[in-house]
Amino acid sequence: MTQTVLIVDDEPAIRELLEITLSRMGLNTQSAATLSEAQSALRQEQADLCLTDMRLPDGNGISLVELIQRDYPNLPVAMITAHGSVETAITALKAGAFDFITKPIELERLRTLVSSALRLSDYSGTDGEPSSDDAKTAQLIGNTAVINTLRQQIHKLARSQAPVHIHGESGSGKEVVARLIHQHGPRAEAAFIAVNCGAIPAELMESELFGHVKGSFTGAAKDKLGLFQSANGGTLFLDEVADLPLAMQVKLLRAIQEKAVRPVGGNEELAIDVRILSATHKNLADEVAAGRFRNDLYYRIHVIDLQVPSLRERLDDLPALSEAILSRISADSPGGPATLSNCALEAMHNYHFPGNVRELENILERAWALSEGRQIEASDLQFASGPSSSSAASSLSNLAAPALAIEEAFGNLEAYLEDIERQVISAALEQCRWNKTATAKLLGISFRSLRYRLQKLQLDD
Repeated sequence: MTQTVLIVDDEPAIRELLEITLSRMGLNTQSAATLSEAQSALRQEQADLCLTDMRLPDGNGISLVELIQRDYPNLPVAMITAHGSVETAITALKAGAFDFITKPIELERLRTLVSSALRLSDYSGTDGEPSSDDAKTAQLIGNTAVINTLRQQIHKLARSQAPVHIHGESGSGKEVVARLIHQHGPRAEAAFIAVNCGAIPAELMESELFGHVKGSFTGAAKDKLGLFQSANGGTLFLDEVADLPLAMQVKLLRAIQEKAVRPVGGNEELAIDVRILSATHKNLADEVAAGRFRNDLYYRIHVIDLQVPSLRERLDDLPALSEAILSRISADSPGGPATLSNCALEAMHNYHFPGNVRELENILERAWALSEGRQIEASDLQFASGPSSSSAASSLSNLAAPALAIEEAFGNLEAYLEDIERQVISAALEQCRWNKTATAKLLGISFRSLRYRLQKLQLDD
């Protein structure tokens, strides 16, 4: 059945241009000049895509985006904005727009956007993880409240082209989340390219991201595609994006803004169609404040923020996670998958897991290698020397035990107590890698209380 696109713009010339272009793509079109006309058209006939201008005589396109998100959640909507209106585009994406296109409209860019948006209908009914034998297929294991919420957020974000910044502790599964956003979206059939920005030497980073032409530098024996080009039509996942050097951040910002890259030694820019997902275990806002991350790039990649919970926040998922990991690592051995004894599972419930799911995998792989039977016992588990949740307080005292010279408090009790508090909180922050949410949980206080104490003790730099 021929698909229909609703065009909402008060300029007749723009509507005509869009109608001609879309009809040549084999699509039906409906047109509306005002917000009220668009609302009436949505009620009368089902559309498969909506293209709306930002400024309308009786309202604005953001209002239409919000209405569609509320009443027609499976209808993708794209915003037409003025050239250079970055703030408007970001506002539209945050409101739920699939994507945006700027005036003057580039027809090739329009065709790409429309084709990508119309593919969303193929994925709108998927509720679980995609089924595939591909080892790259990601899975989100568990049924705790935080994981179910994350799963819902992933499905919603998969229907957009908005840049998403995924924040979470090391080993918590940020790349798994990025892969799921890709797998559930219209780019699922194209490439998912993951790159660890902290693992590439600074002198090779531009060539790795943007490619190079033969002879552009010593050792460039042939042309090389960059990661942006390899991900063309798909998704580029920039892991540990906070580790990018400032000079490289400028070039990344231009590539995202212009949707084009220039290979090292190349004479012209090459158009690219890539969705950007990024992640870091650091606090990007703090990195911006410290001058280590560009403010303009921050707003480009941080349109939507997605928090991945630590394993400590989802300990009830341990049985399901352990079962899945053990099934994988013991799949090739005879006698069926390995299992955990109740004592082993209880021991893991009492462990802090500073390395999150990645640490759980390492612990189980080591335990499986050391165990003598098919059941892993508590004695087979070799936890790291870090604290368990039940012994966090005692370990903090070992990390930063102040010298209790009582006489030093005489006449200056407040300063003395503040000094002890400063040492304890500093140790907790170090242990949690400056993740303030995790630090508050470790200390048994609210996030608001921690923030107040950090300000009072001048630790919130």
